[in-house]
Amino acid sequence: EAEAQQVHFYDDIYNLWASYRERAETGRIVIKGSQQPWETSRQAILKHFLHPTITDTAVHGWLLFMQDIKTHSGRHVHQGGLAIYVLEGKGWTTVDGVRHDWEEGDLILLIVKPKGVEHQHFNAEPGKPCKWLAIIYTPYVDALGNEMTQKEMSPDWAHG
Repeated sequence: EAEAQQVHFYDDIYNLWASYRERAETGRIVIKGSQQPWETSRQAILKHFLHPTITDTAVHGWLLFMQDIKTHSGRHVHQGGLAIYVLEGKGWTTVDGVRHDWEEGDLILLIVKPKGVEHQHFNAEPGKPCKWLAIIYTPYVDALGNEMTQKEMSPDWAHG
């Protein structure tokens, strides 16, 4: 009869938390914007500073990215629960079909809704810079069972 493998859940969590402490002590404190690449995605042109797959920073559990809106983003739906700080320019965001105007220095809050929040972002002055920064605490959205559905692709997205 084969021996059952012993599971050490306590040791696993002990080691995981130790790895978080080590990451906090040794990870990057400053993430240089000039060293972060821009990415064209189905939703927008994005520059990620914190992401679950970026593991050499001093913190974990955050998704933080900049969006550069040339004309408008794609349109998608997810449960919400994030903050967007407008860095430059002015525009508007449609949330469940309702237009909300914003400008540099404003904070956009996407509320949590069980069936998600449909939203899209627009540059009010195409040809002029329009950028914002999204801040998401990933354990929170993970606990929501976050699902994302892309409804319309960004006009900048060239992939099929």
